[in-house]
Amino acid sequence: MMTDATTQPPPTPLPGVQALLFDVFGTVVDWRSTVSRLAELTDADWAKFAQQWRTSYGKFTKGFVPGETAWKDIDAHHYDSLLELLEHWGLTGVYRDEELRSLSLVWHRLQPWADTVQGLALLGTRYTTSTLSNGNRELLRDLNEHGRLGFHRLISAADFKAYKPNPKTYLGAVEALGRKPGECAMVAAHLNDLQAARSCGLRTVYVERHREEDWASQPELIEEARSWVDVWVSADQDGFVEAARRLGISG
Repeated sequence: MMTDATTQPPPTPLPGVQALLFDVFGTVVDWRSTVSRLAELTDADWAKFAQQWRTSYGKFTKGFVPGETAWKDIDAHHYDSLLELLEHWGLTGVYRDEELRSLSLVWHRLQPWADTVQGLALLGTRYTTSTLSNGNRELLRDLNEHGRLGFHRLISAADFKAYKPNPKTYLGAVEALGRKPGECAMVAAHLNDLQAARSCGLRTVYVERHREEDWASQPELIEEARSWVDVWVSADQDGFVEAARRLGISG
């Protein structure tokens, strides 16, 4: 008996993929809205302060050379860079040390995007969902619990004593999941992250988030990326929920 082709589900854009690896800062959680609400400065100044703090994180991870640079996890970096920024802003001495420690750990209390929890739950019905973040394990554990994210696995770049976009992080995560690169897809709001994952053989899912794209000033790179990204969810769509729909999962 022949089956009516119209009743068959459309082919998935990620054939053979069994696990999804998620960037966290900016992709899963909205770091900007949380960090910008700290205190003592005007809203506009805190927004600028938060961006500088985030930028220091990017410079630190990109400048890290495995085997050469002395190891420092992201919590330690956030504390050290907070002290430097407070000095730059003329705020040295405003906070007691215990307050500084608490402020530096604000990254453990970031709020998920509105679509994150529902979307992760939907995607988790078909795929193994795991973090692949430069954040250390304690940070990822707290974010997972704080936001009720429901990840199946928590994998940190720190597990491999390297930071993305070093290939050790992507290939190490694939191995930790017991998969092959082509059986995993990287989900991120940053095309440079996806480009690095793709170079290691992973598939790619781009979930665009407001003000998160590192290549925003290079539109030609973004346009070129449309030819190699497997699933592209625009900022005006419903994030992870839309990603699940594109992959044939509805809730």
